[in-house]
Amino acid sequence: MDAFPERWYYSDMSTRTEIPAFQLYGEHIAFPDILHMEQIRDRAAGFDWIIKPHRHTHIFQLFMLFSGDLTFQLDGGCIPIAPPVALGVPPGSAHGFRFSSDTEGWVISLPCQHYPDLFGSEAELAKPLSAPLITTPPQSMDKVVAALFTTWQGNSVFRRTQLRCQLGLILSELVGAAPTTEGAPARPDARIARFQALIGAQAVNHWPISAYAEALGLSERTLGRLCKTHTGLGARDMIEAHLMHEASRLLAYTQMSAQSVAHALGFDDASYFSRRFRRFSGLSPSAYRRKLEHPVLQRSETLRTGDRGHQTDLA
Repeated sequence: MDAFPERWYYSDMSTRTEIPAFQLYGEHIAFPDILHMEQIRDRAAGFDWIIKPHRHTHIFQLFMLFSGDLTFQLDGGCIPIAPPVALGVPPGSAHGFRFSSDTEGWVISLPCQHYPDLFGSEAELAKPLSAPLITTPPQSMDKVVAALFTTWQGNSVFRRTQLRCQLGLILSELVGAAPTTEGAPARPDARIARFQALIGAQAVNHWPISAYAEALGLSERTLGRLCKTHTGLGARDMIEAHLMHEASRLLAYTQMSAQSVAHALGFDDASYFSRRFRRFSGLSPSAYRRKLEHPVLQRSETLRTGDRGHQTDLA
């Protein structure tokens, strides 16, 4: 693993070909849970063990791979890797894989806005998790991840707290074990970071694109080009995704009514907000909250019907 930075190379891949932005790989519908876990074989085998380059705008993904072989692509770089390995992919990073058919492991997908204790600006792990993570996991990590999966499948009254604690321990141990390198990929364009900060401050005020562009000293066209290049989404889509992810957070972690959530996010018409949320997530606000209240029923129903589109965000 220590040789990894020396063999890494970069190119401006995203300017030559459009990298799609997904919830889970190949899926656009948001998943109504605070995380998703899936075995690599369950997702990759259906794509002939090839996950083409793509990105997620609001999701951190952790790949825990314990056997097999793979080629990992990240932001234009490509390198063969032999497990065991832990790979952390922050939001916005274009990534893809070619797995051998005997690969065993997990992918864990985390909507960042649901984890301010891990990804928030004041979180201890926020800075190291904002860059790609590549490290060898401790020998016992396979059992720790299996225990996380058991909790995720369960329906404990303290399920969310247990998941958060387990994830915090896993990520802090992996970050602590990761070698420090000088070959990390370059950070995204600073203008995108500034735009995202403005979205966080002004989305509820429903600023027009022209106001964001003026605040950034850019034309609307330049702003749109930057957004598409670095996130795979247009500027309006980035704002919409922020609002709807914030709506999902409020629905998941507060007792606010859908009407109150709408007003908190600057929507005067709760019905209009509900239509927007349904278009984004595939569910009405009330249906989204019901699925959160019955995670076991949701997963068993998904497995029975084979409809993965309403569940998650992988690869």
